[in-house]
Amino acid sequence: MKGVPADVLASFAALDPVMAGLADRHGPPRLGGRRTGVSRFEQLAEAICYQQLAGAAAATIWGRVRGLVAGPFTPEAVLSLAPDRLRAAGLSGAKTASILDLAAKAADGTVRLDRIGRRPDDEVVAHLTVVRGIGRWTAEMFCVFTLGRLDVWPTGDYGVRAGWARAYGLAEPPSPKELEPAGDRFRPYRTLAAWYCWRALEG
Repeated sequence: MKGVPADVLASFAALDPVMAGLADRHGPPRLGGRRTGVSRFEQLAEAICYQQLAGAAAATIWGRVRGLVAGPFTPEAVLSLAPDRLRAAGLSGAKTASILDLAAKAADGTVRLDRIGRRPDDEVVAHLTVVRGIGRWTAEMFCVFTLGRLDVWPTGDYGVRAGWARAYGLAEPPSPKELEPAGDRFRPYRTLAAWYCWRALEG
């Protein structure tokens, strides 16, 4: 993972005093970047595993899934696994089907992860959501934590909405529709606003 450059963080903090305070408290975000020995395919499969699960539970299940493949976590290696083995590792039926569909589409070229970094955010989301079980949230997390995009505003993420409410003293988290325009003032750094909303929930 890589840190956000100091000049980018300073430009972002100058946009809003609440976010500036969170930046002072939590330091620079660490966003996407190449993880040694971990392919984009593997990171996307991991993101599927983490859907709608607490971090510790997801990490345990992902460790078991990753342990089913001795070498590189490639589409071909995943397709060689029986679905029952993925289920036994802790994946739901839906997530098993999703990871296998991702592997099949990556293997046949329907999904091209090697070149996806050249696409704009909306095209990345459209490209990935052809995979069964990958919705906008998973695609946006891929943009943030794998591609390191700086202007993603994942209003469908409850943590972002709840963190926004805590940071700005709201009684209830805003709806995705309510939060969407609130992010406009942070362009082109809306990812940083989302990251600090997550940090706001940590106290």
